[in-house]
Formats: sequence, C-alpha cells, structure tokens
Amino acid sequence: MKQKIKKIFTKRPKKAKNPERSLEQAIRGIPRITNETVAEHREEVLSAARKYIYPLQHSAHRVVVISSTITIAAVVAFFTYCLLSLYRFQSTSTFIYRVTQVIPFPVAKAGSSYVSYESYLFELRHYIHYYQTQQKVDFNSESGQRQLKEFRQRALNGVIDDAYVKRLAKQHKVSVSNQEVNDQVAFIQAQNRLNDNPKVFSDVLKEFWGWSIDDFKRELKQQMLAQKVVSELDTDTHNRANNVLAQLKQGGDFAKLAGDNSDDKATAVNGGDYGMVITKTNRDLPAAVVNQLFKMKPGEVSGVINAGSSLEIIQLTDSNGTEAHARHIGFAFKGLDQYVKPLEKKDSPQKFIAP
Repeated sequence: MKQKIKKIFTKRPKKAKNPERSLEQAIRGIPRITNETVAEHREEVLSAARKYIYPLQHSAHRVVVISSTITIAAVVAFFTYCLLSLYRFQSTSTFIYRVTQVIPFPVAKAGSSYVSYESYLFELRHYIHYYQTQQKVDFNSESGQRQLKEFRQRALNGVIDDAYVKRLAKQHKVSVSNQEVNDQVAFIQAQNRLNDNPKVFSDVLKEFWGWSIDDFKRELKQQMLAQKVVSELDTDTHNRANNVLAQLKQGGDFAKLAGDNSDDKATAVNGGDYGMVITKTNRDLPAAVVNQLFKMKPGEVSGVINAGSSLEIIQLTDSNGTEAHARHIGFAFKGLDQYVKPLEKKDSPQKFIAP
C-alpha cells in the first residue's frame, strides 16, 4: 500500500506546452491579408453575408408585390362597384353621392361639355327628399316608381339645360357673382319668405329640401344665371317694356296700357290691378316688385323692374306704410327653351343613363 501511495505522489507530471509555440501555431492558421489579397478576402466576407441578405430582399420584394396587387384589386373593385351603382342601378345613396363629389363621373354630354353625375344627383336627391318627407310619397309603390321615373327625367333634362345655359352665358359674357347671390338671399330673408332667422332659415332648407345654405345658394345662383341669360337675349321683351314706359312718361293712361299690353291676362282686364292687399312679406308677388313698391309714393309709376321671369312696371295706388294696393303691367320673358333648344338641335346631348 505504501508503495502504491508513493508511486502516485512520485508520478512524473506531464510536460506543459510551450505558450509561445501554441500562439505561433494559431497565428499560422489565420490567412494573411495584404494589399494584393484584400479584394479577395472582402468578397469572401460578402459572400458569406449574402446568404442572409438575399432572403430579406426576396421577402421585401414579395411584400411590395403583394401590397401593390391588393391595392390595385381594391381600386378596381371600388370603381367597378361605383360604375355599377351609378350606371346600372342608378343609386342615389349618400355614399355614392359623396363619391361623385370627389370623382367627376359624367351623366351626359351637352355639346362639347360633360355634365357631372354629381349635379344630376344634387337635383334628384332634393326632389326625393321633399316628396318623401313632406308629401309622404312611397317610392317603392307602383305610383311612387312612376313618379320617381318622372323626377329622374326632369333632373337629367334640367342639368343638361343648365350646361347649355352656362355655354350661352359664356358666349354672351353673362355671370352671377357670389355677392349677387348673397344679396338675393338676404333680400329673401328680409321679406321673411324663408324666415329671417338664420338658424330657422337653415332648418327649413334642411327639413324641406335636405339642403344646406350653401346648397340653396348653389341652386339660386343657377336660377339667377338662367334668368340673366334670357334677359340678355330677349331684346324684344325689353323693347316692349321700354316702349310702354315711354308712353306712361308722356301721360299715357296706366289702366288702358295695362289692358292693351300686359301679359298677365288675369289682371289686365282690371287695368292691371293686383286685386289684393300687399304687405312687405307678400309671397305671391316677385320680391323685386314688393321691394320697389314700398319705396314709392301713391300715384307714382316705377321704371322697368326685372323680376326674374318677367319685366314689370308698377303703380302704387295707396299705402299706409305696411299695406298697399297697386297695379302693374307685366311683360313675360320668352321661355328658356327658346334659346336652349337650338343649341340642342345643333349639338345633340348624349345621355349616359336611361332614367
């Protein structure tokens, strides 16, 4: 036993490796980089990295391709839906109307000008709103469907006529400014025709027509433009009115001239007498006539007043400041068709829907 223990403790240890020699061997295994071999070694490093870069590039490319494909498919689906809704099903929904406010889909072509689908829906939707909310028309019924078809035709013909009116206005340098529209709105409100309270005025427009004040101004501006165009072109009516006014200034009898010249046959037989009490809020007479009437003295004769659809000469017979009696000589303008139809005959409109 003692010999075994002695043998263990007297066992010769292994000789340690020389550190310098080990370091030399390790360094010998590292490739030596020189100016001549640096390009080669750089390529080796990049080649090792490419196996990680290429999959990332491939994935990014696939993401771009897939995203583009989805976007294109969504755009195509959206336009397909809109086209079907507009031209096949003729939807009047709020969503489709908002789309037409952004994208100028055409509903017709008037000569060389396209008519926007938005303008058609603008007109049609206020018809529908009024008759649904105020007249309680059921457009799902047979009679309602017939009425809706009539509204569609009326709205389409109306916006086509508007396009020709704008063409005539441009040719004859006729325009309506925003200030003129604002003045007319203020004038209507002042006469309480649609209530002089702005909030109530706005509520009435929304309740009856589904319009905002801006929508009302838009409609009013188009009406005023049409009236201005007709007034500009209908020189015969202006000549008739000016001729009668000249006779009145020379002492002509108002009642006799009214009977001989007024286009308002209902009052002409009574010497032009309106036959009613007139107040400042009277809605049966043109606003321009009422406005002028309460600026006059009893017995006084006005000049020629452009009332929009006619020219008027009025005479105040008596007034107490709030109520009045008067008579008039009316000269009706020719219808808008007199000027629009020749254009339609020359450059026929093309309709892209069949109401």
